[in-house]
Amino acid sequence: MAKNLFEKVWDAHAVRELPNGQTQLLIGTHLIHEVTSPQAFGMLRDRNLPVMMPHRTFATVDHIVPTNEFHEPYSDPLADAMIKELRKNCEQHGITFFDTNTGHQGIVHVVGPEQGITQPGTTIACGDSHTSTHGAFGAIAFGIGTSQVRDVLATQTIALNRLKVRRINVDGELQPGVYAKDVILHIIRVLGVNGGTGFAYEYAGDVFDRFTMEERMTVCNMSIEGGARVGYVNPDDTTFQYLKGRPYSPEGEAWEEAVATWRGFASDPDCTYDDVVNIRAEDIKPTVTWGINPGQGIFIDEAIPSVEGVEDGQKASVAEALEHMKFEGGEPIQGKRIDVAFIGSCTNGRLSDLEDVAHYIKGHKVADHVHAIVVPGSQVVAAIAQEKGLDVIFREAGFEWRGAGCSMCLAMNPDKLVGDQLCASSSNRNFKGRQGSPTGRTILMSPVMVAAAAITGEVSDAREVFGVLETV
Repeated sequence: MAKNLFEKVWDAHAVRELPNGQTQLLIGTHLIHEVTSPQAFGMLRDRNLPVMMPHRTFATVDHIVPTNEFHEPYSDPLADAMIKELRKNCEQHGITFFDTNTGHQGIVHVVGPEQGITQPGTTIACGDSHTSTHGAFGAIAFGIGTSQVRDVLATQTIALNRLKVRRINVDGELQPGVYAKDVILHIIRVLGVNGGTGFAYEYAGDVFDRFTMEERMTVCNMSIEGGARVGYVNPDDTTFQYLKGRPYSPEGEAWEEAVATWRGFASDPDCTYDDVVNIRAEDIKPTVTWGINPGQGIFIDEAIPSVEGVEDGQKASVAEALEHMKFEGGEPIQGKRIDVAFIGSCTNGRLSDLEDVAHYIKGHKVADHVHAIVVPGSQVVAAIAQEKGLDVIFREAGFEWRGAGCSMCLAMNPDKLVGDQLCASSSNRNFKGRQGSPTGRTILMSPVMVAAAAITGEVSDAREVFGVLETV
């Protein structure tokens, strides 16, 4: 019987069906970081349990690590303690740890792919909701809670409900200046922040066939913002080319065998889906959020919605968003004065993101009133970017060049908004308080759009600021 990738990977990792209808699923790769793992390791110690398969677990520090300090002890005692705790736990259990002194530390969803740890046809779990990023490689990847981190450490399995599968086809040609970030913001806008509840999203069509791996990762990363537990793209030659030669990728004959196996996990041409959604690429424009969830997005040339202009079921959420954002319904989003510009995160902190922005900001300066920072997704990204001189370009334009980490995406570190500052951000969430201040305001957009806002000092159309845009 023909199957889609989700069904193939799920069935290949199913240990048994449980009496409650859930599946006990083998986790092929477990990624951990400093925030959701300490309690899990503590629960293992309480039960005198070892880590069952330490070779399948990989660790890094990203959430709380400061991006403007490079020597321990850190000024934040909590950050210092959590990093030391992870270091101790990894050493005790024989877990590979990409520590701050290795040159390989970074955001867990950047480190896994660039090291070749993320591979097609496997199951991947991490105590972080944006684990769906790894689905770009044809894996079934999902975020888990701390008690589930404990379960995976102790048993290398987890109990889960099987998901339905929705195929999302994006066909046609994207307009110049429209990026992967715009694609996923548009998908979430169309389907809603709860539209993917109970689903895995399979992204397909002309656009995804042409996308680079880093573009695919951007889209899969934000599947969770659309309510989907999983988002993936079928593995193809683009996938294999990216993985070839990576530190943890197979070599020699093992590589050829792996590629043959990985191809077999792709969805069969005649398989079925629970739902299919078709989107035309030409219909997508540069997209920004105006509210307090990622589904509250509009094209850059559209007006902010008004309470009167939406359905009754949306009036309360629109009113709440307008009040928090201090916007008036019906007015343009363009021209909104920003205070902070942030380029980084597991959504858009990869090398190609930095290259795109650096290409366009040459000769420009950040507006005097804007605090602009750029945070590479990993030490590897930072090193390559610095070899290419990108850090110099950013600094000359007026950006701060920081160390690798999650930074202002979630502000569990010193990188926080102050008061009701408005931030143009390349990250993934615009919830109240997400960037560290309960009254802080966040507008999500692509990195190039963030750069345009930083330079003009207000929300702007990058196509107007930089001229005709094409991915570098």
